[in-house]
Amino acid sequence: MDIKTASALRRLRLVSVPEAVSFLLLLVCSVLKRTTEFNAVPVMGAVHGLLFVLYVLFWADAWNRTKWSLGTAAFYLAMSVLPTGGFFADKRLKRAAEDAVIAGRARKQGVVGA
Repeated sequence: MDIKTASALRRLRLVSVPEAVSFLLLLVCSVLKRTTEFNAVPVMGAVHGLLFVLYVLFWADAWNRTKWSLGTAAFYLAMSVLPTGGFFADKRLKRAAEDAVIAGRARKQGVVGA
């Protein structure tokens, strides 16, 4: 895995959890708006919208660099529209990055064919 691919995955991981948290907070704010006088939906909507756009941009960059299959790319995109999906995406991206590092080290040491 080259440095640009690793950076793309790192950026996607970096935004996946905050995007999931902002989605959950937006849902809570929506309920509070309808049940109390508290209305933070405009602010949380803007924050979540920005994080969602960043997630999609970083997802597209990661897909382009990693050459994921259509199924893998669809999985990570679907995780952006599920309220807790970012947590699952982060966990899977972390595991994939660790596997790539191990495979890269094995190739360097000549254990696995290039």
